[in-house]
Amino acid sequence: MQSTSLPVWLAWLEQNHPREIDLGLERIATVAKRMSLLNPTATVVTVAGTNGKGSCVAATAALLGAAGFSVGVYTSPHLIRYNERIVVDGEVVADDEICTAFNAIYSACQLVDELASSPISLTYFEYSTLAALGVFRRRNVTAMVLEVGLGGRLDAINIIDADIAVITSIALDHTDWLGDNREVIGVEKAGIMRAGKPVICADPSPPNSIAASASQLGAVLYSLNHDFGYTASAQHTWAWWSKGYEFVDQPIPQLPLPSMAAALQVAVLLGLDLTAIRAFECLSGLRVPGRFQQCTWRDREVILDVAHNPAATAYLLSRLQQSQLLPRPIHAVVAMMSDKDRVESLVNLKAVVTSWYLADLSFISRAATVDELQQTLAEMGCSAVSKGSVADCLSAAHGASNPGDIILVFGSFHTVAAGLQAIDYSF
Repeated sequence: MQSTSLPVWLAWLEQNHPREIDLGLERIATVAKRMSLLNPTATVVTVAGTNGKGSCVAATAALLGAAGFSVGVYTSPHLIRYNERIVVDGEVVADDEICTAFNAIYSACQLVDELASSPISLTYFEYSTLAALGVFRRRNVTAMVLEVGLGGRLDAINIIDADIAVITSIALDHTDWLGDNREVIGVEKAGIMRAGKPVICADPSPPNSIAASASQLGAVLYSLNHDFGYTASAQHTWAWWSKGYEFVDQPIPQLPLPSMAAALQVAVLLGLDLTAIRAFECLSGLRVPGRFQQCTWRDREVILDVAHNPAATAYLLSRLQQSQLLPRPIHAVVAMMSDKDRVESLVNLKAVVTSWYLADLSFISRAATVDELQQTLAEMGCSAVSKGSVADCLSAAHGASNPGDIILVFGSFHTVAAGLQAIDYSF
């Protein structure tokens, strides 16, 4: 497979490997070694966690950029364009550069040598990871901020040793892969730790397995509310502290405070001067698409949020409450993946949602059907107003709403992506 067309490459990658998720490091590490990608000279920050990863990555990258680093950022999944996954110094990488990286990866996969006696097959995510690392090497970035896709210990990102590891939160998600309790999931997240290196945990009540893993490995643990922390005030300001540092009455950011606090701790551990880089102003203006994203569409206020598990929808509820938008009517457009805890996710919003619109994502193999979503609502004692595509549901919600009402689009990255496309939003 060789191509100069990114759509052709992505279509091929979607069907190339027999499994969408194939955890393990041996295959990708072999290809990475052939491509000399395993030992980057850049400073590496790896971010794992159930929720809050994207916000922490964005904040860390912004702080490093303000300090003069050339920053490569790798995240997943994307919302609208694949290119969103690979960013250098705030700019998405172009199609041709990604295709060049894919071609190099494919060639490395086909080699037969002392490392492997037959061609190697990689997943979509593994190709993406190697493409990002290849781009960052060619661009000579001085810092890389890498977001773990799933778990940590066996995630493709973990072929690279982190100079600083960050764990934003630990909650139940991807239980078929990571385990059905927080202690076991914590072990998987802790897999990104490295001996003698700092690890930052921004979960306010982490499972014991986080500290135990750090102690066993010899990683240096920095815990929220022990080694660093924050407080928020009713005056829309916040204070952040770390050992030897204290900043008060700072402009409060739009993104989750635990993730922002962790990013600031990364900056401190890297020796950055928070005052000189105007760190708190930098964070206060930061936005990440699909995270409580507010916009106006046809004279209606629309909020789009990728919340897709119970912890995330609980946080979404708190954002709605804190934003003083309630008790305005909320018309919810929702679609979720079939492997998510739909009842526990949706019940968090039951008390504030006026009407439900169930979106059909049947073009996604992992998506829950509208009938499954309807059954979930029935278990909650609710019913759907209508069903259809995300665009159809948005139109129906608009027609049934009044000026001043809110249309909420949530449940997965796919749902929010379709919502952004339906309202013709560009970013």
